[in-house]
Amino acid sequence: MSEQIKQISKRIKELREISGISVETLARELGIDSETYSEYESGNVDIPVSLLFKIASKFDVELSEILTGEAPKLHTYSVVRKDKGVSVERRKDYKYQSLAYNFVNKKIEPFLVTVEPDSNAEINYNSHPGQEFNYVIEGVLKVIINGHEIILNEGDSLFFDSSAKHGMKAMNGKPARFLAIIL
Repeated sequence: MSEQIKQISKRIKELREISGISVETLARELGIDSETYSEYESGNVDIPVSLLFKIASKFDVELSEILTGEAPKLHTYSVVRKDKGVSVERRKDYKYQSLAYNFVNKKIEPFLVTVEPDSNAEINYNSHPGQEFNYVIEGVLKVIINGHEIILNEGDSLFFDSSAKHGMKAMNGKPARFLAIIL
């Protein structure tokens, strides 16, 4: 696994240990089995962003602190230049770029997400607390929410309850890029 994933794993383990919570208890609260959670803490298995979001909420820390190891510092405004957001390459099919990683006490988590085309027909699903807004910037994106299939083209947007099981796939053999705002 990448060095970034190993560092993130180390941070979530430290948060859990500092809080005095067992692996079993935290896994149960996150809705996963303890073996899977232990694999995430080992740094040998990729961790879904949705789970990192839940962990950040659980320990009342900024998601960017888990991702970067640094606490956000900006209070009035934050500028992130093109291609300069904090990259989060969680899985080969999704690439996230945090667009407000250095702003304190965010009420939203904005990401630029690129979904690479994949010949594999399988869609990876996730869910996380809150709501999500997606705006397609480039390409065609298939979104499935609780079994309902939606095709989004450039300029289309989607707002949904992100606790619902959802997954995405780039269509037509081309990458899809979208702005994802998690509330």
